[in-house]
Amino acid sequence: MIWRNYKLGNTISKAPEPVTLWKTERCIIEISSDTLAVPIKLDDEEKGYVLHGHGKLLLDAIVETGEGAIGKSIEKELDEPFLMLGDTKEMQEHFTESSKEDFAAMSYENQQEFLDKAEDLCSRFFREREHNHQSFDGDHGFIFAFPNEAEKLDILVAKNSKLVYKAEDVVFVSNKDKVVLKSQGEVVCKNNGKSVVIQKDKSVIIRKTMF
Repeated sequence: MIWRNYKLGNTISKAPEPVTLWKTERCIIEISSDTLAVPIKLDDEEKGYVLHGHGKLLLDAIVETGEGAIGKSIEKELDEPFLMLGDTKEMQEHFTESSKEDFAAMSYENQQEFLDKAEDLCSRFFREREHNHQSFDGDHGFIFAFPNEAEKLDILVAKNSKLVYKAEDVVFVSNKDKVVLKSQGEVVCKNNGKSVVIQKDKSVIIRKTMF
């Protein structure tokens, strides 16, 4: 199946050891050993993976303001297939050939069953991006898409110190000293020691902080 020239590869690998996919001061994404991986290709060049194993996403979405700490740490178990787009050169070194036992360990009867799930995930992701007229030309860092309980996709985009996380109940944007958090009806903006909080009743609080 092809999504605007993107397609799945034919070879499924596994991670023989745990792998850290992304790590900054605010975020870490890890996968366990024996995680299955099928490459996503653009013009026969690997541009990402669909992964299925037992992983974890940890995100510090707390903003320190003059009114105290707003937000919370997000911890998400990655037990369903998820998508990763970005430079895979370093990742390729962490994968080895998979076997029938590896598919059985993830409750798949065979390789094709995993590929079907991977195709379904890619179709949802790229269809939604095309609907919103989004493209992936150029260097976007890393893009992750995680299925959630509402059968939609939580999206995380990370490049150097920049991070954007969008889920059903929270939007979090961080770039060095600049932070924006939208959660539970409130919007918090922080930049160089000054914070602005827009509360549920639309009132605005502006504070200088020591953080």
